[in-house]
Amino acid sequence: MAFRVDLSPSALNDAEAAFLWLAKDSRSAAEAWFNGLLETIYSLEAFPSRCQLAPESRDIGLDIRQLLYKSYRILFTVAPGDGKVEGVVQILRIRHIAQDRLTLRDL
Repeated sequence: MAFRVDLSPSALNDAEAAFLWLAKDSRSAAEAWFNGLLETIYSLEAFPSRCQLAPESRDIGLDIRQLLYKSYRILFTVAPGDGKVEGVVQILRIRHIAQDRLTLRDL
């Protein structure tokens, strides 16, 4: 049984903003980045707990994990499944590593 991966509207907006920023220099590089991002995100269908807790997890009070992709952090939570899936990976945000840590307000 695999985990289901859901992307929040905020995470989709983050990915789109990064894509548009990268596309200013090279559309093909931005497309390759985006395809790699999706591949990395959907790798969480198997063993999402392999990823470490994000540094801000303790401050926010949630078990927020992170998966690194190039210079971006994919921030997510893992919830138990319903019998049809092992669990649900909720992608919360996609942040450049130079950005400040998440706060509760960012969720």
